[in-house]
Amino acid sequence: MQILIVGGGGREHALAWKLAQSPRAKKIYCAPGNAGISRIAECINLKPSDLSGLANFAESQRIDLTVVGPEAPLAAGIVDRFEARGLPIFGPSTDPARIEGSKAFAKEIMVRYGIPTGAFRVAAGIDEAHEHVRDHFASELGQAGAVIKADGLAAGKGVIVVGTEEEAHAAVDQIMRDREFGSAGDTLLVEERLTGQEVSIMAFTDGEHLVAMPPSQDHKRALDGDQGPNTGGMGAYSPVPVAPPELVDQVVQQVLAPAVRAIRDLGIPYKGVLYAGMMLTPAGLRTLEFNCRFGDPETQVVLPLLETDLLDLLESAVSCCLDEATVRWSSQAAVNVVAASGGYPGAYQSGKPITGLDRAAQAPGSIVLHAGTRDEAGQVLTDGGRVLSVTALGRDFAEAQKRAYEAMGYISFEGMHVRSDIGARAIAAD
Repeated sequence: MQILIVGGGGREHALAWKLAQSPRAKKIYCAPGNAGISRIAECINLKPSDLSGLANFAESQRIDLTVVGPEAPLAAGIVDRFEARGLPIFGPSTDPARIEGSKAFAKEIMVRYGIPTGAFRVAAGIDEAHEHVRDHFASELGQAGAVIKADGLAAGKGVIVVGTEEEAHAAVDQIMRDREFGSAGDTLLVEERLTGQEVSIMAFTDGEHLVAMPPSQDHKRALDGDQGPNTGGMGAYSPVPVAPPELVDQVVQQVLAPAVRAIRDLGIPYKGVLYAGMMLTPAGLRTLEFNCRFGDPETQVVLPLLETDLLDLLESAVSCCLDEATVRWSSQAAVNVVAASGGYPGAYQSGKPITGLDRAAQAPGSIVLHAGTRDEAGQVLTDGGRVLSVTALGRDFAEAQKRAYEAMGYISFEGMHVRSDIGARAIAAD
């Protein structure tokens, strides 16, 4: 089979790495890819936003399956464009993709279908947003602070957690007046601030059936101890000790299955990955968000645990026969550690030479996955905020963490920033 992967980050490298293991994967292309992906796939100079160019390429090269990584092309309608031309593609069409493209839409779905979530209010303008903030902090809920969210897509960064009313008003101005997240902040949500551990659970779905993946826990904050600004993710681990199989079953029954049913009620089947971000609060399970695609860095830590042929699973979802699939997962623990450019998630410099990649790739039980990298005259250079990551497997979390940091220790570039505590919570609970 000929496969096209859309995207060029760590998630797409993990997808390419896993799909390359399938005996039926004859040729893999990636648009645009990165320096690491180029070693296992042919990278083509097409942006994920170039929907017509991607469809033309898939048609001319007779691509058997296209797999979409980022959320933006899904929300822009890449699946609709491909299906109209009879091109097989894994991912939801535009209407279902709104479950990620609009946080307000996702919240409405949760309320309508009884999916547990926190209290919220939606504001379409800055004056209304400030009013919601005042009302929120005048209520009992305000004692815990608030979460201010841009409604649209903001590359995982459109969420500001605040402790005081003053901070909340400042966050509103940041999103709606200063336009820090662009048009994603045309509408925003003022939400209840929940406490507890976060857990992400992704599932393959064909619009009717679900196959849940092992739970994972992302580390959003830039600094150790969950301090500093939110990022796209500084690392993750899987599975999650506080999310045993019975809790995963609960999420499937109370969150994922109702969400798929809600999307099916729109009249359009959902064929792709549905991602639920959960908070395990003292009052019980609460849903924070839905994503309409593989998570990042969750994909980098979950796919190495998959023992089943990923290509078979993706085809089963596209063909609406996921209920016939047999899925096997490793019993090992996995830890993923991200190396970011200095200054990320703020301003950072690119073009820094990276050393030690080959030695890190030879480290026991470890996989080096590129994100923001490029190849220039045979030298791998930094080319993004999150540059690369290492995923390591082990008999337990302590071994997986040790291996991940040992492999990462071989890698170096100017300004490199790595959190030193990824997986510590899992080790403490293991």
